[in-house]
Amino acid sequence: MQNIRIKPPSPDGTGTDTDGTRPGPGRGPVPLLAGAAAAVATAGALLALIDSGSPLRAPCTLFFLLAAPAGALAAALRGPDPLGRAVTALAGAIAVDLLVAQCMLAAHRWSAGGGVVVVTGFSLLVLLVALVRGRGSGRGRYD
Repeated sequence: MQNIRIKPPSPDGTGTDTDGTRPGPGRGPVPLLAGAAAAVATAGALLALIDSGSPLRAPCTLFFLLAAPAGALAAALRGPDPLGRAVTALAGAIAVDLLVAQCMLAAHRWSAGGGVVVVTGFSLLVLLVALVRGRGSGRGRYD
């Protein structure tokens, strides 16, 4: 068996962050913020589905109704730069939410839980199509 020695950080700080950890993917505040956003969105969907009387129901559900389709649409978009993709995905999410609300109102079937279910189904469908399209092409990032 071989012992693995951990090298101490170099005195000039090259190759390590200020706290002694290595830089790389999965480090920093972005994954933490993404996890917090996913938790808030999930809480919003659950609060709407169980018809809770919590004061957090409305803002968390609104966050879910914007984040779920925006995330799916951003995954499906390939061409734009990150800022353009985010703006386009957010505009598409608003359009999806308005279309779902208009259809539910026209059918006289309005409910917050029903809207969450329909938006979740749309988001999962778009995400599934994006994943299948991404694996099937095999030609790289931009087809």
